Amino acid sequence: MCATCGCGDTTGPRVSVVADGQHEQEQGHGHGHDHEHSHPDHTVILEQQVLAKNDGIALHNREGMRARGITALNIMSSPGAGKTTLLARTIRELERQRPVAVIEGDQETRLDAERIRETGASVVQVNTGAGCHLDAEMIDRALRALDPADESLLLIENVGNLVCPALFDLGEEGKVVLISTPEGDDKPKKYPHIFAVADLVVINKIDLLPYVEFDVDACVAQAKILNPAVRVVVLSATTGEGMDEWYEWIGRRSAISPVAVDN
Repeated sequence: MCATCGCGDTTGPRVSVVADGQHEQEQGHGHGHDHEHSHPDHTVILEQQVLAKNDGIALHNREGMRARGITALNIMSSPGAGKTTLLARTIRELERQRPVAVIEGDQETRLDAERIRETGASVVQVNTGAGCHLDAEMIDRALRALDPADESLLLIENVGNLVCPALFDLGEEGKVVLISTPEGDDKPKKYPHIFAVADLVVINKIDLLPYVEFDVDACVAQAKILNPAVRVVVLSATTGEGMDEWYEWIGRRSAISPVAVDN
């Protein structure tokens, strides 16, 4: 796993608090994954060890957030699908109802975290270096730096990637896969695993439908073949069309309602 997804970067992730133009940076300690790069025949065993360790930390994250009524959503997409735009609009339109905090994941830079900071929401940036996904240990560290308010909505913007993020539980209450109309309607066929584990699929940038080739019905049908229970929301984070369905789904996943939730 480490040889293919880049999480063997020995510098480890960096967690940065972004507030009022000032940056407090916590340099990553050594990467928490167990590595043994010189023995490729051990790859399967190591993958199992990495995922088992991750699942244990994710359980700790989930229990801690549920105890405080925090609803965490893991938002995954390709680069450029509109995650940050969706988050910024969500913050502006929900902040009067409940506190909203954000964990931003990118390989480098704090650009997205700066965009979120401009909305007034609390945000930390996790830079993964060569790593192509967030994991539960990164979220644990980010939570300690962020310290979101009780009963808040925590939006986790994962690294732009439709492969590795699907494997790693972060302790979230829901996995959201975001795609956009300019990317084409065949994403579920190309990246089946991430759609199979999704609780919600969001089709974004529907304001561009007149200008791109994208069959909404075909895309939804592909996602439903892979995951019959998945819900699909069609919206534009730019114009606001369809956002009410997104907010309704967030409310149903809320950790301040009973733990057992439906899609």
